[in-house]
Amino acid sequence: MAIAAVLTFNGGTLERYDMLLARLGFESGHAGPRGALFSWVTMTEAGLLVTGVWNSKRDFEQFATEFGSFAAEVGVRGPPPSGSCGPCGT
Repeated sequence: MAIAAVLTFNGGTLERYDMLLARLGFESGHAGPRGALFSWVTMTEAGLLVTGVWNSKRDFEQFATEFGSFAAEVGVRGPPPSGSCGPCGT
């Protein structure tokens, strides 16, 4: 079942997010991570709000592990992002 993952990165910036995606080997307009259907990012007063739609929670969790391992390399530090993950639609 498809799920949506909504994460807040307090203090995050679009520049750091773009650096992280480049480090992971992703390019705009090209295929994303395995199992990702759609994602978008926006700035908030607190930092970044990242929303992704995934084929399954398992696909998201596998990607999140890889994502987290590169985060410190591009200067994303501090506590882990907060957020939620749940089913899409009914």
